[in-house]
Amino acid sequence: MQSGNLKSYLSLHLIVFIWGFTAVLGELISVKEASLVWYRMLLASIMLWIFAKYTKRNLILPRKDLAKLVLVGFLIAIHWIFFFRAINISNVSITLAMFSAGAFFASLLEPLLYKRKMLWYEVFFGLIIMGGLAIIMQVEVDYLEGIYSALFSVLMGVLFTLSNGKLINRYDSVVITLYEFIAGFVLVTIYLAFSGSFTAQFFEVSGTDWVLILLLASVCTAYAFTASVHVMKRLTPYTVMLTTNLEPVYGIVLAYFLIGGDEKMSLSFYIGALIILATVILNGIIKNYTTKKADN
Repeated sequence: MQSGNLKSYLSLHLIVFIWGFTAVLGELISVKEASLVWYRMLLASIMLWIFAKYTKRNLILPRKDLAKLVLVGFLIAIHWIFFFRAINISNVSITLAMFSAGAFFASLLEPLLYKRKMLWYEVFFGLIIMGGLAIIMQVEVDYLEGIYSALFSVLMGVLFTLSNGKLINRYDSVVITLYEFIAGFVLVTIYLAFSGSFTAQFFEVSGTDWVLILLLASVCTAYAFTASVHVMKRLTPYTVMLTTNLEPVYGIVLAYFLIGGDEKMSLSFYIGALIILATVILNGIIKNYTTKKADN
């Protein structure tokens, strides 16, 4: 592996580890759901704007593409709201286990958005993934609402990832992320304003929460999102896919040691999660093999 690719690969692992840690922060911070997303997107937008100005990036984009970035920003905001909601009403382990279903959603949506044929093995693996989810849902009935919220969050995440796929090679990653975060912040602001959430209590944030929110906005958001777009331009989709599937593993292990008690699940849960993760990895291996075979 060339040194440039090795650096990108190590950076990707760091990013995936950070994404896993994000779920733990969502559990530890007392500010919840839409309110947490509001603080997260506000602070991340400010940080990215300062960085863009300091590095003299061109922030002018065509109106047509700006409209697309606004839509993606809305999807990111909705994705995060339901992500943190799933953590709050279930736990980190349940939420991240559901994120392995993202590959199944992508296998169904990517052919529609990119107008390619649906692959039989992706559908087959999707059915196995649904079987793994069924095992988890059958034994963890107390967390069904959290499971549904997590699955909806995953669906929104897949949609914004696929939508971003057509933009990341045309514009600077910092500029793309900045506009998306601003759009998401505006959407959450409107929602909170209409729901009457902007009270004096809304802005009463403890010192500990401020530290964790700043960590979430800077490292886990502004850095991780921008760096992921940059890294994905240098590595193969196969490498990216296999590595990002470690997010549930990192997150569940971190939650087990940092949070403890509530994160200890039944044996059936871990069996179901293992089935999902193994299936997603096998899908990546087959996809890589068929791609190399086609190139030859």
